[in-house]
Amino acid sequence: MNILLKIYIFAIQILNIMLINQIIENKIVEGLKELFNIDADQNVSLQKTKKEFTGDYTFVVFPFVRQTRKSPAETADLLGKYLMENLPEIIDYNVIQGFLNMTVAPEYWKDFIFTETKNERFGETSKLKNQMIILEYSSPNTNKPLHLGHIRNNLLGWSTAEILKANGYNVKKVNIVNDRGIHICKSMLAWEKWGNGETPESSGMKGDHLIGKYYVLFDQKNKEEIANLMRQGMTEEDASAASTFMQEAREMLRQWEAGNEKVRALWKKLNAWTYEGFDVTYRRMGVDFDSVQYESNTYLLGKNIVEEGLKKGVLFQKEDGSVWIDLTKDGLDEKLLLRSDGTSVYMTQDLGTALMRYEIFKADKMIYVVGNEQDYHFEVLKLILKRLGYDWADNIYHLSYGMVELPHGKMKSREGTVVDADDLMDQMYKTAFQMSSELGKLNEMTPQEGRELCENIAMAALKYFILKVDPKKKMLFIPEESIDFNGNTGPFMQYTHARIKSLLRKAQEQSIEIENVSADYAMLPKEIEIVKLLHEYPEIVAQAGENYSPALIANYAYELAKEYNQFYQEIPILRELQKDAIHFRLQLSLFVAQVVKHAMGLLGAKVPEKM
Repeated sequence: MNILLKIYIFAIQILNIMLINQIIENKIVEGLKELFNIDADQNVSLQKTKKEFTGDYTFVVFPFVRQTRKSPAETADLLGKYLMENLPEIIDYNVIQGFLNMTVAPEYWKDFIFTETKNERFGETSKLKNQMIILEYSSPNTNKPLHLGHIRNNLLGWSTAEILKANGYNVKKVNIVNDRGIHICKSMLAWEKWGNGETPESSGMKGDHLIGKYYVLFDQKNKEEIANLMRQGMTEEDASAASTFMQEAREMLRQWEAGNEKVRALWKKLNAWTYEGFDVTYRRMGVDFDSVQYESNTYLLGKNIVEEGLKKGVLFQKEDGSVWIDLTKDGLDEKLLLRSDGTSVYMTQDLGTALMRYEIFKADKMIYVVGNEQDYHFEVLKLILKRLGYDWADNIYHLSYGMVELPHGKMKSREGTVVDADDLMDQMYKTAFQMSSELGKLNEMTPQEGRELCENIAMAALKYFILKVDPKKKMLFIPEESIDFNGNTGPFMQYTHARIKSLLRKAQEQSIEIENVSADYAMLPKEIEIVKLLHEYPEIVAQAGENYSPALIANYAYELAKEYNQFYQEIPILRELQKDAIHFRLQLSLFVAQVVKHAMGLLGAKVPEKM
């Protein structure tokens, strides 16, 4: 082995700082400076060499030829020679017009496998960023249980937070509970009118399900009253305004904001039932929070901000007493901030919440994981805060995601047509149990082991199916398609991990230990492809962090699992006669298992040892 390459490999083992693509990029920057006096610190990036060409990495020189004053091919050739002379890990290069294709020494790939397999945090950055990110997700209403839309929100928020942590950020996961407002009063009023003292204990229902039942009941009763008024000759608009149920709900909200003890006591009791139900769902879903905040504690702060804005002349008051902001100069419209009766709206609460978070955490960025139907809301929130003089409003980012739809259409909470999160997870478990039983995967397990496996399969199937879709896209959720042990699914990823663990157990039973292979071992093309795919993982994690997209992690994991399974089917491992080949393939398999486990962990999914 080249002595310089040995020195390089030793340095990588000791420092474990930079992967080969980053080293090549840095050396290209040096080459451009030395050969052509070009400063290109931020403009150099490599691509994977296309399969029809020879090489591992490709550098496109076209953006620099005007400064080099040479042809693209000549520029690329000079850079190629420079890299060959100054980077011992580059053993060959070729030029296709302005494309410089470089080949990395096999010794690098082999050492990469044996070095990084020992790195349990491979894929994560070792350089901590001195930046605080507040990431809000979940944000449930206490008048109904969590549903399928909440599942996408929670899984996307939790996974994005973990990915940002892997990229060196200090992340605080927060949940703002919508525990007050007219929608909460609807379920409170319905329970008071028709509940007959029903409790979670007396009904056998989870608290959040019980409260959701009365939210639906309020809507039904209100619609019946409106229909009766319309039959008496009223228009729908007049009938809606005359609805006694809505008038009573509004009055209850006014009494709540006025501090009425009876209304507050009812509110606390019903909300406590809901929180107990939420906690059960969160635990099963595998999500958590560093801080839980409540709108009942922030809406008054929002009102104070509105009063301040009125004094400054940023806001204005209409004749009915309602308070607004005029955003027409920004191409928007007028936005209500306080109703004529003095009660607050969502925007008022969000103003108070944003200010409170900034003052508590001094966050460098505040990310809100909220569906894309609220795009306008967050545009307005930032504008209002900036108008009020809060420059940190520029650090607010709306992680907008598409809605989840079902084959039969959209969901509506008030009409009771939602897919309940608890019911969906139960359905996923039943499907996982049925399929696992039919495939014989539970035969050698105790009942407890079988239940744990099926729960892990169900949750991995759900999480992977949700998170593999780009957040910006709306998605169609079909539970039956998510639980499949083949294809782009969570169970396929779990099966790949379990298959490798079974292989490693067999090797141990045969007293085969994983050892470093000799420098003479020649890797097969398929082995090199998998090594290069593993080498990409840190970059994928970085891209997922930059784009707030767990989908990049999910789809990378699928490509890795698919490539490995093809390798497993085509190339012998324990049946191989050459000792070095056995050792290398076992080490390669172990590394694949570790990366699959880490990637699935960033998605919140567990991978089993046996399956």
